[in-house]
Amino acid sequence: MANSWWEIQILSDPLLEDTLFWRLDAFGCVGSSSQMKGSSCLMRAYVPEAQVQMLDLAALSLLLRQDALCLGLPAPIAQWNLIEEEDWGSNWKQHWKPQKVGDRLLINPAWLPTPELGDRVLLKLEPGVAFGTGEHATTQLCLEALEMRLGAPALASEPLPINLVIADIGCGSGILSVGALLLGAKQIYAVDTDPLAVKATRENGDLNQIESDRLIIAQGSVDQIAEMIDAPVDGIVCNILAEVIIDLIPHMSAIMKPNTWGILSGILVEQAKPVADTLEANGWMVTALWKRGEWCCLNIRRS
Repeated sequence: MANSWWEIQILSDPLLEDTLFWRLDAFGCVGSSSQMKGSSCLMRAYVPEAQVQMLDLAALSLLLRQDALCLGLPAPIAQWNLIEEEDWGSNWKQHWKPQKVGDRLLINPAWLPTPELGDRVLLKLEPGVAFGTGEHATTQLCLEALEMRLGAPALASEPLPINLVIADIGCGSGILSVGALLLGAKQIYAVDTDPLAVKATRENGDLNQIESDRLIIAQGSVDQIAEMIDAPVDGIVCNILAEVIIDLIPHMSAIMKPNTWGILSGILVEQAKPVADTLEANGWMVTALWKRGEWCCLNIRRS
């Protein structure tokens, strides 16, 4: 590892947050955090000093401005500075706090003590470099939709009778997979094209003492799930980006049955129509659209 790291700070319109994450991930950043500063989003990300040059950082800044221009958003403000190796991990972690999601879950960073749970189910999380900490609206919407679908019991001490098998496409940190299992799903097939996300999902499964036969993880996409399953799944969750979801929809028929349902997010409200149109063309219908800010979550079923 490098002795020094670049800490990249970007102040942007909140609507640019997901685009920033994917751009920083492709740039090679390790660990990221975001928080609201007034009406703006402040994102921090870290990359080893030896991995990039100053010109690379300048080029990244230009790409972020171009992304904002294409989306019709104000240009973000990017700056960077060097920090020592021992500081980089704690710098982004200190901005992430326990998060209550829905009526049932409490997401707790793995490095913090367990807070008072009340009647909530504890989900321990170490996201590493993968997407999904529970802070983003799309993740929260998906977890709340899963809570509704799974019909979790009123008390954490009660048994979980649910017998559903779910596919998590683009599992990221594994937060949706682990959350669904803690809420009572029988089994999850989790896939991601990023090997670091596969690693993070496996580690978060272990962190929450999820049995390996309940959380089955592999690198890949829908075609990989089709090879892994013995029978069609009951539900599909997918929290990626609208363009990727549109490309995936025609392939979902390989893993579904007539009554399979789906939860899709990572979608801006203005992108909901093209996603819905693609769903309709492939035999799906939108049963509910939940919004949080400019983001939405589509609850879908076979038409």
